[in-house]
Amino acid sequence: MAKHIEFCGIGKQYPGVRALSDVSFKAESGKVLALLGENGAGKSTLLKILSGDIKPDEGFLAIDGERQNFQSPTASLKAGISVIYQESQLVPAMSVEENIFAGDLPGNGYVNYRELRKLAQEIIGAFGLSIKPDQPVGRLSIAHQQMVEIMKAFRRNSDIIAFDEPTSSLTDSEITTLFRLIEKLKSQGKIIIYVSHRISEIFQMTDEIAILKDGQLVKMLTTAQTTEDELISAMVGRDVGDTYANLKRAEVKGDTLLEVKNLETEYVHDISFNLRRGEILGFAGLVGAGRTEIVRALFGADKILGGTVKFDGREVQFKSPKEAIKAGIALCPEDRKIQGLVLFRSIKDNVAMPVLSQLKKRGFINKRAETRLAEEAIERYNIRTPSAHKAVFELSGGNQQKVILGRWTNDQFKAKLLILDEPTRGIDVGTKAEIYQRICDYARQGIAVIFISSELTEVINVADRIVVMKSGRMTGEVLREDATEENVLALAMKD
Repeated sequence: MAKHIEFCGIGKQYPGVRALSDVSFKAESGKVLALLGENGAGKSTLLKILSGDIKPDEGFLAIDGERQNFQSPTASLKAGISVIYQESQLVPAMSVEENIFAGDLPGNGYVNYRELRKLAQEIIGAFGLSIKPDQPVGRLSIAHQQMVEIMKAFRRNSDIIAFDEPTSSLTDSEITTLFRLIEKLKSQGKIIIYVSHRISEIFQMTDEIAILKDGQLVKMLTTAQTTEDELISAMVGRDVGDTYANLKRAEVKGDTLLEVKNLETEYVHDISFNLRRGEILGFAGLVGAGRTEIVRALFGADKILGGTVKFDGREVQFKSPKEAIKAGIALCPEDRKIQGLVLFRSIKDNVAMPVLSQLKKRGFINKRAETRLAEEAIERYNIRTPSAHKAVFELSGGNQQKVILGRWTNDQFKAKLLILDEPTRGIDVGTKAEIYQRICDYARQGIAVIFISSELTEVINVADRIVVMKSGRMTGEVLREDATEENVLALAMKD
């Protein structure tokens, strides 16, 4: 069993970006070390070095004093390291059991599916999940896919386990299960590295904290001896104050833009609500409540089976997202990598995608105007990149989210309705404050906003009204001034 792992003078340079510079710290057995920092601070790069995905330009890793030189992820796994990334590393077409035991399927020349199912069911049972071992992973919710990722690492019995935003899409009960398992791993002497932007989790789960800023280690802290203000100040480099109290909101709401009556789809039933221009309408509920399914139907991504939708004064039923976009509806989806971005294209290409027809000049795209749009988004959202031509997959998760926001809020695309599904997932506290104010700014401009978040505190403090859902149905509606975590959660769990 490894007793400690050291990051020794780690440095990494990308074209135009110094991702890491002389980063040195130690993670010890039987402790949970938090790795904190704003988006783009270097956390993901460190995890990729730990997993063997990339090699450092300077420095090295050492396990119990022995220098390591991982040439591949396989070498890292053999050294007893598992890194559980925020974004899925699963094979969607394969079953849950096949993903959990990928690379180590039981059998002699052929897969023993009876044994595989038995072993997988034991692990699934330990996690208290209702999913079936033979179920294709691609049909699971984002939350359950995240749990399958965690079960893979649990099955490997690794000595060193790194979690990258593991709770970003989990329900409260799943988070409780995860924390219980982490405590068990800790008691077994495992080395745990934990990345999260949820400050409350840091104080609940960790023993020590390493804080990165601009690729450098700026502070090492003992969790029990620090405060939330000290953490945020070290991460952000400034006092963000009371995030919600300082929001400048729209004081006057316009006329009704969206009216939904008795909406029926395969997943949601009898949904009715309206939304005014300049209003922020929040949707709350546990995972699987149907929040995402409602906005997918409004956006033309899922078929509407019944009910009516009136948008901007006329009855509509969009047959495709293209029709919804043409009408002035924008969607920042829950899964930004699969549904929101073209990862191997540039920031410029991703930002300009919905307005290319407006950028044509004599049949050709005006490249200068296209680049200008991207540069405005980079400046507006403080996207950390050396240029607008950088591929999106090379950005941190938070900066990828900013690219999507930049796409729908530029001067060329005149959004009437902006749908934000988990827009702050995996985003640091400083950037969250900026995005909250941006959302309020959109409302002040007369744009209607639908805001979906699994973080109740966000919905309660950002939205003007909150629609609460459970199992595909509405269970209530609450004004912001009347909303508390207790009464919203009670509606989310209502029989």
